[in-house]
Amino acid sequence: MSVPSQARRLRLRLSDLAFLAIAASVVVFDLLSKWGIRAWVEQGDAWPTRDWHVRIVHFTNTGAAFGILEGAGPLLIVAGVAGAAVILVYLFNPGLASPLVRVGLALMLGGAVGNLLDRARDGEVVDFIKFPEWPAFNVADSAITIGVIVLLWAVVITEPRAERADDAGS
Repeated sequence: MSVPSQARRLRLRLSDLAFLAIAASVVVFDLLSKWGIRAWVEQGDAWPTRDWHVRIVHFTNTGAAFGILEGAGPLLIVAGVAGAAVILVYLFNPGLASPLVRVGLALMLGGAVGNLLDRARDGEVVDFIKFPEWPAFNVADSAITIGVIVLLWAVVITEPRAERADDAGS
């Protein structure tokens, strides 16, 4: 095996590790934040109690985002595992996705795994960030949302620009 070939494989492995580190960081931060909420905020309570724009609450959700599919835990576990598997296929195939797409996928993977672990362990997900007139959510939900935005940005804005630049250069 030639040195450039070995270097390319090593670079891909380090790249994969970087994306897995993003996903793992989301999972750890999500689980630690939910643990802290369970430990320090009684279920149904909120802090601060005054009229702030953002409050820390302790709600649980047996459904998907915004309370849809309430009580559909087994279906959501299967969907979470399937979604994580699909993301891993793309994440470990750098030929299928640009680095920006892979960042979005890593955020989505971390969020999916964070909520999946909560759902599998407790049958529900802890939500604790609350804005007025908006359902409570958690770190995993935020990572999924940001991941989708990054993915859309990469696919709709960045990649078409790169293709136009390639076409102009040829």
